[in-house]
Amino acid sequence: MSIENAKEHLKKYELDKNVMEFTTSSATVQEASLALNCKEGDIAKTLSFFVDEKPILIVVAGDKKIDNSKYKKEFSTKAKMIPFDQVEKFIGHQVGGVCPFGIKESVIVYLDVSLKEHEIIYPACGSSNSAVKLTIKELEKASGYKKWIDVCKES
Repeated sequence: MSIENAKEHLKKYELDKNVMEFTTSSATVQEASLALNCKEGDIAKTLSFFVDEKPILIVVAGDKKIDNSKYKKEFSTKAKMIPFDQVEKFIGHQVGGVCPFGIKESVIVYLDVSLKEHEIIYPACGSSNSAVKLTIKELEKASGYKKWIDVCKES
């Protein structure tokens, strides 16, 4: 039901009308870009980590990877992803549908500057066959993000 939680969250911002559901998987960046007919960089992938034993999300452009030294500089710890089988427990969405909408209250959301290269981005929406079309301003508004960070490798 996490897609319902994500839609309900987006409804508060009148963005639920931008949600798309597909008959094919959009669980990976590659699958999502094919489903949406867009570049991989236009996909906003949401990565889940533990920092001081607390779950966080970092939303990054789909064609970017985490730079471990930048991550360590930002969070004063090594990057430790939440294990696959624990993501839903700590975040509220299963891997493939993780997004910053309709998540558990204790989760802190960060946005990576790599997203600013795009006018429109497509994060998942709580399931492995969904996405939501957003501007960066809409993502800022709906994600409840803490701050912009720079933790991705340069292209």
